[in-house]
Amino acid sequence: MPIRIHIPTPLRQHTDGQAVVEVSGTSVQAALDALGQKYPAITQRLFDNGQVRRFINLYVNDEDIRYLDNLATPVKDGDELSIIPAVAGG
Repeated sequence: MPIRIHIPTPLRQHTDGQAVVEVSGTSVQAALDALGQKYPAITQRLFDNGQVRRFINLYVNDEDIRYLDNLATPVKDGDELSIIPAVAGG
Protein backbone atom coordinates (compact mmCIF):
# COMPACT_ATOMS: atom_id res chain seq x y z
CA MET A 1 0.00 0.00 0.00
CA PRO A 2 1.70 3.23 -1.12
CA ILE A 3 1.65 6.69 0.44
CA ARG A 4 -1.41 8.68 -0.58
CA ILE A 5 -0.87 12.37 -1.31
CA HIS A 6 -4.02 14.50 -1.15
CA ILE A 7 -3.91 17.24 -3.77
CA PRO A 8 -5.86 20.45 -3.10
CA THR A 9 -8.27 21.65 -5.78
CA PRO A 10 -6.10 24.58 -6.99
CA LEU A 11 -3.18 22.21 -7.70
CA ARG A 12 -5.14 19.43 -9.40
CA GLN A 13 -4.60 21.04 -12.78
CA HIS A 14 -0.96 19.92 -12.38
CA THR A 15 -1.90 16.30 -11.54
CA ASP A 16 -4.26 15.65 -14.45
CA GLY A 17 -7.22 16.36 -12.17
CA GLN A 18 -6.25 13.71 -9.62
CA ALA A 19 -7.41 14.43 -6.05
CA VAL A 20 -5.19 11.67 -4.63
CA VAL A 21 -1.88 10.46 -6.04
CA GLU A 22 -0.17 7.32 -4.75
CA VAL A 23 3.63 7.27 -4.52
CA SER A 24 6.42 5.46 -2.73
CA GLY A 25 9.00 6.98 -0.42
CA THR A 26 10.52 6.82 3.04
CA SER A 27 10.26 10.53 3.91
CA VAL A 28 8.04 13.48 3.05
CA GLN A 29 10.80 14.76 0.75
CA ALA A 30 11.05 11.42 -1.07
CA ALA A 31 7.26 11.25 -1.47
CA LEU A 32 7.14 14.78 -2.89
CA ASP A 33 10.06 13.97 -5.19
CA ALA A 34 8.12 10.95 -6.47
CA LEU A 35 5.07 13.18 -6.98
CA GLY A 36 7.25 15.60 -8.96
CA GLN A 37 8.55 12.76 -11.13
CA LYS A 38 4.98 11.78 -12.01
CA TYR A 39 3.80 15.36 -12.43
CA PRO A 40 6.77 17.71 -12.99
CA ALA A 41 4.67 20.90 -13.15
CA ILE A 42 3.60 20.57 -9.51
CA THR A 43 7.16 20.84 -8.18
CA GLN A 44 7.48 24.56 -8.89
CA ARG A 45 4.13 25.15 -7.19
CA LEU A 46 5.30 23.43 -3.99
CA PHE A 47 8.96 24.46 -3.80
CA ASP A 48 10.96 27.65 -4.10
CA ASN A 49 14.75 27.17 -4.17
CA GLY A 50 14.42 23.71 -2.65
CA GLN A 51 12.27 24.89 0.26
CA VAL A 52 8.54 24.36 0.64
CA ARG A 53 6.79 27.60 -0.26
CA ARG A 54 5.73 29.47 2.85
CA PHE A 55 2.03 29.35 1.97
CA ILE A 56 2.03 25.55 1.62
CA ASN A 57 1.37 23.44 4.72
CA LEU A 58 2.09 19.71 4.76
CA TYR A 59 0.49 17.18 7.07
CA VAL A 60 1.32 13.51 7.58
CA ASN A 61 -1.68 11.68 9.00
CA ASP A 62 -3.12 15.01 10.23
CA GLU A 63 0.13 16.12 11.94
CA ASP A 64 1.87 19.27 10.74
CA ILE A 65 5.37 18.32 9.57
CA ARG A 66 6.74 21.61 10.98
CA TYR A 67 6.31 20.06 14.44
CA LEU A 68 7.84 16.75 13.36
CA ASP A 69 11.04 16.48 11.27
CA ASN A 70 9.88 18.76 8.44
CA LEU A 71 10.75 17.27 5.03
CA ALA A 72 12.80 14.54 6.75
CA THR A 73 9.66 13.26 8.51
CA PRO A 74 9.53 9.51 7.87
CA VAL A 75 6.55 8.04 6.04
CA LYS A 76 5.54 4.46 5.44
CA ASP A 77 3.10 2.58 3.27
CA GLY A 78 -0.46 3.52 4.18
CA ASP A 79 0.41 7.03 5.40
CA GLU A 80 -1.46 10.01 4.04
CA LEU A 81 0.27 13.26 3.12
CA SER A 82 -1.98 16.28 2.73
CA ILE A 83 -0.94 19.43 0.88
CA ILE A 84 -2.85 22.37 2.31
CA PRO A 85 -2.46 25.84 0.80
CA ALA A 86 -2.66 28.62 3.38
CA VAL A 87 -5.76 30.77 3.17
CA ALA A 88 -5.53 34.49 3.81
CA GLY A 89 -7.86 37.37 3.41
CA GLY A 90 -9.59 40.03 5.26
